[in-house]
Amino acid sequence: MNDKNWVIAIAVASLSVGICAGAQAQTSGMSFFVTSVGSGKGADYGGLAGADKHCQTLAASAGAGARTWHAYLSTQGAGAVNAKDRIGNGPWQNVKGVVIAKDNAELHGTNNLNKETALTEKGEVVTGSGDTPVKHDILTGTQPDGTAFAGSDDKTCGNWTKSGEGIAIVGHHDRRGTSPPPANASWNSAHPTRGCSDDALKSTGGAGLLYCFATQ
Repeated sequence: MNDKNWVIAIAVASLSVGICAGAQAQTSGMSFFVTSVGSGKGADYGGLAGADKHCQTLAASAGAGARTWHAYLSTQGAGAVNAKDRIGNGPWQNVKGVVIAKDNAELHGTNNLNKETALTEKGEVVTGSGDTPVKHDILTGTQPDGTAFAGSDDKTCGNWTKSGEGIAIVGHHDRRGTSPPPANASWNSAHPTRGCSDDALKSTGGAGLLYCFATQ
């Protein structure tokens, strides 16, 4: 290889390293994503611990495993947990560095979460209303203010342990409802599912996906 070719090879290698380093730096700054895949068992994640592990595993696969990740999920009954209390204080940004919300109050108020910003850990857009298939139902089991539901009616598929009968409350990551004006366009509390299985979740426009937030 002559000197000119060596120079070209070195320049190309340097550019590749720079691109990779930039991508890694961007991913390492990620503090929010929508999971690219579900549990494979509908809404059954084995409880909160299993859902958190799912978030952690996907974050690690994207180079952001050094942070602690929690799923945005509420539970019901004795010792009920509020989704908003599980996710830290923010700010949160997606894999491209776009800020979703600066803190918990903004997240549950006027946030920047929508189809274009609620990306997966891979930086992919999640299909929404008008797409095929529709996957905008994101499991939350929570009220609009991020708190758990009271009462005995199941809103969390048995606290995320059921893959058959039951229901879960979901949000719409694309903020789109079913009629004008949209009646169920909430990002975290749009409507109940028809069941807890993969097929039931699919029938209402979902794929058992989660919102994941870095707690620190």
